[in-house]
Amino acid sequence: MEKQNLFRNKNLLIVFGVTLMAVLGVASITPAFPTISRALNITPNQVGLLITFFTLPGAILTPFLGILSDRYGRKRILVPSLFIFAVAGFACSFIKDFSMLLVMRAVQGIGSGALASLNSTIIGDLFSGEQRVKAMGLNAAVLSVGVAAYPSIGGALALIGWNYPFMLSLLALPIGIAALFFLNSPEPRNTESITSYLKGTWSHMNNLKVAGLFSAGLLSFIIMYGAYLTYFTILMDQKFNASSLTIGIIMTVASLSNAAMASQLVKIHRRFSISMIIVISFIIYAVSNVIVPFIPNMWLLLIPAVLSGIGNGATLPGIQTAVAGLAPMEYRGAFMSLNSMMLRLGQTLGPPVIGIAYVYGGINATFFTAAGIAMTVPVAVVLFGMLKKSRSV
Repeated sequence: MEKQNLFRNKNLLIVFGVTLMAVLGVASITPAFPTISRALNITPNQVGLLITFFTLPGAILTPFLGILSDRYGRKRILVPSLFIFAVAGFACSFIKDFSMLLVMRAVQGIGSGALASLNSTIIGDLFSGEQRVKAMGLNAAVLSVGVAAYPSIGGALALIGWNYPFMLSLLALPIGIAALFFLNSPEPRNTESITSYLKGTWSHMNNLKVAGLFSAGLLSFIIMYGAYLTYFTILMDQKFNASSLTIGIIMTVASLSNAAMASQLVKIHRRFSISMIIVISFIIYAVSNVIVPFIPNMWLLLIPAVLSGIGNGATLPGIQTAVAGLAPMEYRGAFMSLNSMMLRLGQTLGPPVIGIAYVYGGINATFFTAAGIAMTVPVAVVLFGMLKKSRSV
């Protein structure tokens, strides 16, 4: 494929918009939780259900939506998903009964379910080779910028009223319209019976490379959502009595380092294979976690925060690129949706898995555990390589 300026590619710009919507549903409303709790007279435990009811439908439906996108086309799933996300999210801003609010968040979660997998699926359809690596990296950078920016935007809107952050969901409406009229990406032409389709999907998926990539994604999100996004913030509070503003600054710097790394992935890929990039990223994960307990000054925590951002900025787009490359177009939706489901599973398992170390070993043990989990990937790659060599002798 002829090289092009990806920022002038209207299809990719629409995908970037989809990516920004995929992370809006949680990142923009969490700063409003205290205000929502007071306004609706609910407990902090109850307000957390606004995330659970939003993410659970997506975790369940994502594989099915991926299959439907292979059978009936990406746009036929993407456009209605964006419209459901926009309308249901906007409706949340008018609901004052908490039970009904949870129902509408679940409906919005149904709309959100396909967004985080279809964005990378469409990139896989549109690009190949180095252009695919670059596009995946830029998409991950856009995601990181959204994760960094939305808490501030949502927090500012919450100062006006508890319900205003939900109104940001309307941004999905123009993106859905743009996708409907201007998205021009290749569509799979799958005329197989559903039985043949499922057999074909399994035949391409049933290999160690795919299993390894899915496992790496799962482990990376266990580390990120367990050690970093949960216990790293707790450590800053317990050990250094950090304010919410200070914690926010350090987390934002990590998100920006994530974006910077992801945007440069294609340059790194010119020197290293995607597999090597993923292995190095997990070593960086391990280093970033193992040094945390030994840091004596709060602002020096920026070092592991930046390292964690660098590791994540290479891991996520690297895995997505590799999975997309292993999947033929007619099965790519299923591949990418299952990968997305593994990431959501890691997101869900992270806090309780790392929390076991916290219960039995204290705050420092959480980071040593995360470092140990991170090292399983490079160790597994080395052992697998040694095994292959021994079989060839």
